[in-house]
Amino acid sequence: MSEKTIYNFCAGPAALPKPAIEQAQKELLSYKGIGMSVMEISHRSKWADEIIGEAEDNIRTLLNVPDNYHVLFLQGGASLQFSMIPMNFLQGTGKPADYIHTGSWANKAIAEAKKEGEVSIVWNGKDENFVRTPAQSELKLDPNAAYVHFTSNETIQGVEYFEEPETGNVPLMCDASSDFLSRPIPVEKYGLIYAGAQKNIGPAGVTAVIIRDDLLERVPEGLPSLLDYKNMADNKSLYNTPPMFAIYMVMLTTRWVRNDIGGLKAMETVNRKKADLLYEAIDNSNGFYRGHAKPECRSRMNVTWRLPSEDLEKQFIAEAEQEGFLQLKGHRSVGGLRASIYNAMPVEGCEALRGFMAEFQKKNA
Repeated sequence: MSEKTIYNFCAGPAALPKPAIEQAQKELLSYKGIGMSVMEISHRSKWADEIIGEAEDNIRTLLNVPDNYHVLFLQGGASLQFSMIPMNFLQGTGKPADYIHTGSWANKAIAEAKKEGEVSIVWNGKDENFVRTPAQSELKLDPNAAYVHFTSNETIQGVEYFEEPETGNVPLMCDASSDFLSRPIPVEKYGLIYAGAQKNIGPAGVTAVIIRDDLLERVPEGLPSLLDYKNMADNKSLYNTPPMFAIYMVMLTTRWVRNDIGGLKAMETVNRKKADLLYEAIDNSNGFYRGHAKPECRSRMNVTWRLPSEDLEKQFIAEAEQEGFLQLKGHRSVGGLRASIYNAMPVEGCEALRGFMAEFQKKNA
């Protein structure tokens, strides 16, 4: 009997590309035949240099990162970046930091920033239940702010930015954890971009940070060494022992996007197709499925929707699991359903889920 195909729609840690996992399996005991696993090699070795070097080069090539930016591999997840950014660029400046509040992850970033200095919320989607991102004209930006922070994709509410906020000379900081490397972006518009790996580029344990050189000169003296961007850049992410296996998986995953997919324009085309399949199923259901986000702000990474009752939602989740569609339960804070369709989710997975949605509606509408 053939094994059932399983599709992992988890919001994170999320599915990884099969070729990357297979390569890791092949090299698990002996990386490139050296007799040691990546989990055993020294981070000061030539092999570690190769891994970190290719991971950085892949990110630089995919995003066309300008030369005046550092690419760092840090620890602590995006959640530590919520604190690290204000510690480095807000604390002691006497200026406010502007935050755009689009959902749950923006809210967490705001809470941590308030511990370090003055925060100004320049737009808040709470009254509308976080169904969209703001227009540029709605942002009450301070031209003298320390920086502007936004979350490019809210995994819980399923809303995504497709154009960067215009911030003039104020540095733009972005939590791109859940749509990093899903499409091309103009890196030169940003001061700093950060992304926890476990959505789109690898397993949990490493965070990619892209930071513009001039910002490093603003880092104050006296910060804890591991929370000092300048120190981490000066030491090329090697101030302490980095999570080498997680970085190795980032290397393999970004290699897959670069070589197998063909770059970020091709990746974006695939991601659009996957999202369109599910949103069309929702829109064509005559209200049986109700999407959360406004159509123009719908995330291509996290499709969120509700059914007519919570009992039907529980039934949907249970029957979906029996058919091999896993992790479709919405976040505990909002309920409903959520299909996370990051880079590694194949088009076939979305086609199959769409078919299941049609059959479930037919039986239960």
